[in-house]
Amino acid sequence: MTSKLAAASLVMCCFCCAPLAFGQTPAPAGQAPVAPAYTAPRTSFGQPSLEGVWTHNFIVMMEASSQAPMLILPEAAAKAMAGAAAKGISNGFDRSLDPEVPELMSATDGLPIVRGERRTRSVVQPADGKLPYTPEARKESARGPVSPPFDNHEERPNWERCITSLGMPPVTGVITTSVNPRRFIQTPDYVVLHTEYGDEARIIPFTDKHRPKALHSPIGDSIARWEGDTLVIETIGLPEKDRVRYFSNLVVPGEARVIERFTRLSDKELLYQYTVEDPKAYTAPWLAEYSLYQTSQRMFEHACHEGNYSLPNILKAQRVKDARAATKPHP
Repeated sequence: MTSKLAAASLVMCCFCCAPLAFGQTPAPAGQAPVAPAYTAPRTSFGQPSLEGVWTHNFIVMMEASSQAPMLILPEAAAKAMAGAAAKGISNGFDRSLDPEVPELMSATDGLPIVRGERRTRSVVQPADGKLPYTPEARKESARGPVSPPFDNHEERPNWERCITSLGMPPVTGVITTSVNPRRFIQTPDYVVLHTEYGDEARIIPFTDKHRPKALHSPIGDSIARWEGDTLVIETIGLPEKDRVRYFSNLVVPGEARVIERFTRLSDKELLYQYTVEDPKAYTAPWLAEYSLYQTSQRMFEHACHEGNYSLPNILKAQRVKDARAATKPHP
């Protein structure tokens, strides 16, 4: 993928595996918080309208840490924390690899704003802000994505050749507006979520039945429903070889079920909530959330072909390595 994607992945690994904490006002386990007293506008066919482009430019961290034992911070403390995080992210990169990173980090909007409050993390349930990983999954998350073999194109990760990108659910909250725009398009029978970075379009039917496994796409099989004014999307069949996400190290096994919820809180704010259900990876239900904000910025075509062009060299390099090993004299 691009150097920006690879670099940003290291960033989020550092700050999502050592993020922050407190308690919020969570709903009962497995349920979404009660929606505010706001009535979303309607489409011409009567659905709550989420149409348009939504984005954010926040430094969104995943879990809680002892460094910040609170979910909500006052503005001054939030600004200081965001500044320290941005500096750490910038310093964590080889600037010659991606010289844009320091500039991008200086132009964020700080910590996330949800319902007018500055948040230190995404995980709000459990109240301690920690994902309820099993011991094995916690180790896997801490280890991060493992580089697969270089001698078989089918074993290479999907993101490397831009088959999957930042549209694969759940979206854990990537830094800077340059990668976050998402457009919603609604019809009576489908909702389309188009992510600019990676140019992925999830065309999701309103139904209660998933397609056969043979028809699942590289970004899983999603179905949608309405719960009041909340759009609920359920996804199964995500790729097992991409089970550890590069942005946050979140473990999403191929057998997992991902639940996403989108609720308009105002004319400009869209609450995004998600959870991953998998008893082998998690010991209890959990909930993460952050807000997107409506924007008038345009969506642009995203070019991502480096992995496709370089695949012959990736495979050739392994053949050369194998050949050298075969001709090397044995002691």
